Amino acid sequence: MKTALFSIGLVLAVGGAWAAPETYTIDPTHTYPSFEADHMGGMSVWRGKFKTSSGTVTLDTAAQTGAVDITIDPASIDFGMDALDAEAKGPDLFDVAKYPTATYKGKLADFRNGAPTAVIGEFTLHGVTRPLTLTIRSFKCAPNPMTKKQTCGADAVATFNRADYNMDYGRAFGFRMGVNLAIQVEAWKN
Repeated sequence: MKTALFSIGLVLAVGGAWAAPETYTIDPTHTYPSFEADHMGGMSVWRGKFKTSSGTVTLDTAAQTGAVDITIDPASIDFGMDALDAEAKGPDLFDVAKYPTATYKGKLADFRNGAPTAVIGEFTLHGVTRPLTLTIRSFKCAPNPMTKKQTCGADAVATFNRADYNMDYGRAFGFRMGVNLAIQVEAWKN
């Protein structure tokens, strides 16, 4: 009996040693961080997205751990209005000449039924790094029926104060500083 239990324990220990995190590369054609920001103190809401992002997600479902490392190109901002895009890239807002990237790095957390429900990390924008937790509203991994690659996707959201990142343009005109961030992301296994 002791030999059988030892053998089972050894198999489990060795099997656990073989399990390793899997790395997924962000699919830039299916990943677009988007946002909503106030215009004129409640007059309307401006919505935009960033068309260029890259990065990786590491996932170990057995250990219920993982990490996220994403880079966003602020110069790829798209409000659907060329003049506003150009203004947003300038020194009053994103100042893309001085701050050419924004990054998010975090750890997958609060796994439920094998899937993470949060990312606890840090967001760097406009040269400022602050804690930011993303809530994952949906998460799924499966073979992509078109590419046949193992793919994971998620829909994550957060709210932050853009003034905390030294981006307070419009405050004097009554603009609210809260920004709602939504990220739909897909990544394929390396």
